[in-house]
Amino acid sequence: MSTSIQQLHEELARGLSRVVFGADAALRTVAIALIARGHVLVQGVPGLGKTLLAKSLAHMLGGQFKRIQGTPDLMPTDITGVHVFDESRREFVFRPGPLFADVVLVDEINRAGPKTQSALLEAMEERQVSVERSVFALPANFLVLATQNPREFEGTYPLPESQLDRFMLRIDMSYPDREAELEVLRRYGGRIAPVAVELGQLPALDAQRIAAAQAEVEAIHVSPALEQYVLDIARASREHPRIALGLSTRGALALVKAARIAAGLRGTDFVVPDDVQDVAPAVMAHRLVPTPEAALEGVGDHALVSGILADTPVPR
Repeated sequence: MSTSIQQLHEELARGLSRVVFGADAALRTVAIALIARGHVLVQGVPGLGKTLLAKSLAHMLGGQFKRIQGTPDLMPTDITGVHVFDESRREFVFRPGPLFADVVLVDEINRAGPKTQSALLEAMEERQVSVERSVFALPANFLVLATQNPREFEGTYPLPESQLDRFMLRIDMSYPDREAELEVLRRYGGRIAPVAVELGQLPALDAQRIAAAQAEVEAIHVSPALEQYVLDIARASREHPRIALGLSTRGALALVKAARIAAGLRGTDFVVPDDVQDVAPAVMAHRLVPTPEAALEGVGDHALVSGILADTPVPR
């Protein structure tokens, strides 16, 4: 008998796979983030379906959906909102920005300037926005889905470490295999507006099923030995000679949460080291900042994660 976590994953994957092909690993990561109520960063070169994945998930989640397009001239008030003078009321009133939605897609987030990127910090962590000494609460199920192109692309700004740490998971989208890419050509090659048609046919996720899956996670056991293992991984990243900034406490907490959900996806009620290793790349890779020497040598973040996992003793 499948668990609530498995049922939610199957329902989500079944819907998203109707529009996004050859991305099974990405869909599994999306399910983990949804259950954990974590924000997601989707990275890859242009034209791989990053925006389509984010929009499809937003349509399945329902609620209010807003999109922010990252551009160099985007200002903080463009996303948070601004006070304007209301002639009829003879006073200033707050006009909410696109952040005030259940699901917010920030497309090409690293094309926005650092000042605008920083405007997302409070919203992502505390689910609120401060504007001119007033604090405005965001929806309870507030979720940020951000896409970014690799840093090497022209006109992009690297995200600050404090913001990267607020993304629970990163999805790396690469070119699909030949069969999946052939399916894309067959499905969309003859349509003028394929995305609008497909999104309108996506099934909606049951809110009660999401709540049941989230409640089920709390019953999944994490042994003290596994907690020590996660801390050993975090310490190894902080002491690594090729890493300038290692895993934060927030990152270690995200690793435990994701591992619990991975255990639930296996249908068990306890976490094993394989679950931690399974989710570690998605949780850790974007949080690790290599030293200048390592960056010059082209050492990748996934290679750093693999090295840390290989060198950290696994509990028995």
